[in-house]
Amino acid sequence: MNRDVKAIAEKWLNSNIEESEKAEIRALMKNEEALAEAFYKDLEFGTGGLRGIMGIGSNRMNKYTIGMATQGLANYLLKSFPNEQIKVAIAHDSRNNSRFFAENTAAVFSANGIKVYLFEDLRPTPELSFAIKHLECHSGVVITASHNPKEYNGYKAYWNDGAQLIAPHDKNVINEVSAIKSIDEVNFNSNANLIETIGEEIDSIYLDKVKSQCLSPESVKNQHDISIIYSPIHGTGYKMVPRCLEELGFTNVHLLEEQSTPDGNFPTVVYPNPEEKEALNLAINKAKEINAELIMATDPDSDRVGIAIKDDKGEYILLNGNQTGSLLTYYVLNRWKELNRFKGNECVIKTIVTTDLINDIARHYSVNCYDTLTGFKYIAALIKQLEGKEQFIIGGEESYGYMVGDFVRDKDAIASCAMIAEMCAYASDNGKSLYEMLQEMYVKFGFYKERLISITKKGMAGEEEIKKMMSNFREQTPASFAGSKVVKVADYLAGIERNTVTGEEKTIDFPKSNVLQFFTQEGYKISARPSGTEPKIKFYLSANTKLGNVSDYEKVSKEVDALLDKIEKELNVN
Repeated sequence: MNRDVKAIAEKWLNSNIEESEKAEIRALMKNEEALAEAFYKDLEFGTGGLRGIMGIGSNRMNKYTIGMATQGLANYLLKSFPNEQIKVAIAHDSRNNSRFFAENTAAVFSANGIKVYLFEDLRPTPELSFAIKHLECHSGVVITASHNPKEYNGYKAYWNDGAQLIAPHDKNVINEVSAIKSIDEVNFNSNANLIETIGEEIDSIYLDKVKSQCLSPESVKNQHDISIIYSPIHGTGYKMVPRCLEELGFTNVHLLEEQSTPDGNFPTVVYPNPEEKEALNLAINKAKEINAELIMATDPDSDRVGIAIKDDKGEYILLNGNQTGSLLTYYVLNRWKELNRFKGNECVIKTIVTTDLINDIARHYSVNCYDTLTGFKYIAALIKQLEGKEQFIIGGEESYGYMVGDFVRDKDAIASCAMIAEMCAYASDNGKSLYEMLQEMYVKFGFYKERLISITKKGMAGEEEIKKMMSNFREQTPASFAGSKVVKVADYLAGIERNTVTGEEKTIDFPKSNVLQFFTQEGYKISARPSGTEPKIKFYLSANTKLGNVSDYEKVSKEVDALLDKIEKELNVN
């Protein structure tokens, strides 16, 4: 057994944790592998904050790891804002233990003299981001593991702009947490006088901001009765999305009953993730019954949304995150042009692994398009950097997260559902379906198709496998993909972009991140990225070609699929 692992476990045993939890650790000590998995490292802030399997141990989500994270954040806030009454907002999702973890987080903050605004019940993550700005808080926390399996929970920390922590704050908080040498240094003695419950008053103001983004009120009025199926997948959207759509004017919204009750066990799905086809099966079955025009489903903390629409044969098809993000960008920029809103300083922001179709759409409308690292905290950071110089309109990433306007600084499935429903009404008002609008977009800007290969590698052994895979790609750059020569390699960990033809190198002006990208002569893009929040490595494949007319859609789609098949086979990672 690794001596450090045992020493850390002994340290926990000798602290003031509950006796029942000490018994759990003693039981783990009889199983070296289980003990190592629970204690071999401390949970760290990744692209989505603190996230892990619930249970006892330094590598698990529990009262104490959350307590130490909160104590570290509290210490940092007290140093960063001396002589101020520091304020934080706290929200949580529907997961098991989320309320318990939220209340413990509130207890530690208040014990350190920090004013806490705690939501009365579960709330969407984007509303927490909004509340931080609205209440002029210095920081905030949401307890959620987003779309992870039910065994997981998480802790996302935010700064005073309503965005997740980025450098230097994230590393500084980690340093403060690391400085805590014992659980006994965490102050859990809650000060009830510093904890204020919030709820409906924030809901109403937030929804007013969402509704203010509406670009086509007449279309909504004309098409108010389009049939919409909505599923919160047992999460926080169960009240807010139907209420928002109703207040916008939609009168034929059906909340999917089987998935409408918040439940951390997510009983009707394997994964509570709208990226998974299986998670939308019940919604699709219901849509077939009532001939719905649009299906939308959000993840447990309502920051991601997946949609399904009818194709030209009347069959329901799922759109991936790149397709939905591109459609939203096309719709919003087109409406801005029609409404004569452009002033010449607008911008769109996406992540480096998101489709470059968005770049092409933005270019068509003379709107700047910026790329950032994966994670909405980087999109939010760039919005802040551009404030006063450029007007952010819309942003997104391929993993089903989008943001319309800048009143929230994280991906927002509530606002996205509103805009998607409005987009559907606009298309219908103009004699088109969303599927026809999708095809129209491809004809105008080029046919792009993406594929995600996600490989799970759990535990310590899995972590080493992922490291080895990335190391192999760095040491042996592929010469080509699907017959197209690799002409550029971007290594975001080294911070270097290299032209493989000329050998020319230039610096990538991004924070260091373990991402590799290969670009080919024909415009294919292949990205490799270990996940910051899950035990996974992800490969993002993208290929594109021209689509001359809608009648060639299926033929061209199959041709690009064949290209992606070749690329996937040549990657040889499955």
